[in-house]
Amino acid sequence: MVLRHGVYLPPFGELADPRVLAEIAAEAEAAGFDGVFVWDHVARPHDEGLAVGDAWIGMAAIAAATSRVVFGPRITPLSRRRPQDVARESVALDLLSGGRLILGVGLGSEATGEFSRLGEVTAPRERAHRLDEALTVLTALWSGEVVHHDGPAFRVDGLQFLPRPVQRPRIPIWLAAQSVRQAPLRRAARYDGLCPEATPGELVDMLAIVAEHRGDLTGFEVAIAASTDRDAYERAGATWWLAELPKIISRSDALALVRRGPR
Repeated sequence: MVLRHGVYLPPFGELADPRVLAEIAAEAEAAGFDGVFVWDHVARPHDEGLAVGDAWIGMAAIAAATSRVVFGPRITPLSRRRPQDVARESVALDLLSGGRLILGVGLGSEATGEFSRLGEVTAPRERAHRLDEALTVLTALWSGEVVHHDGPAFRVDGLQFLPRPVQRPRIPIWLAAQSVRQAPLRRAARYDGLCPEATPGELVDMLAIVAEHRGDLTGFEVAIAASTDRDAYERAGATWWLAELPKIISRSDALALVRRGPR
């Protein structure tokens, strides 16, 4: 499988402006990148005074400014989102882009206090339960069928969401995982891809677990965001190499980096 290349944009500082994200994405597409992915945060409590952009509005701008690259959040923490809102927003982005959205999801991180300082659920196990239930609701709503769901966190009482996504059977879902633990990798195996935080050696072990649950890795995407060891990650099973821009970067520096193209 040919390794595909993307850029990973932090929508902070000058990049908090969706017009800037759109400009960078258009330049990345022209330079030959295959995808554009964005961080999804609502606050950065440890970065006082930092401008933070809305990833979803940013992705709408990216969709409108490009015609070929796939794009998506890496990752959006579903425990702080209502799945019905994500269903509507993701379908709108898929329609706007002609079927180019990839939905990266996971638990997110409480390391900076982003959850606790906004009154969100913080316990990892509870966030994991909400993630699983939200994925069940989300994919059901994407189906276009009438949905009945009465769970501990979410309810859908006989509603049908139309239109459906452009992509079939649905919008691809990539799951985050940070270690060789069964639960996150079992979850990833049920969907379409993995966004790992791992060394090349750890990635080999992670994909062995995913393959055990799936049967094989056919069609399964693995998106690494890193700055070194590309060849080692490709040998370990990566299918995407995302050039990760610094957390704080100017518009001009970001444009200069993407204009160099995949390296």
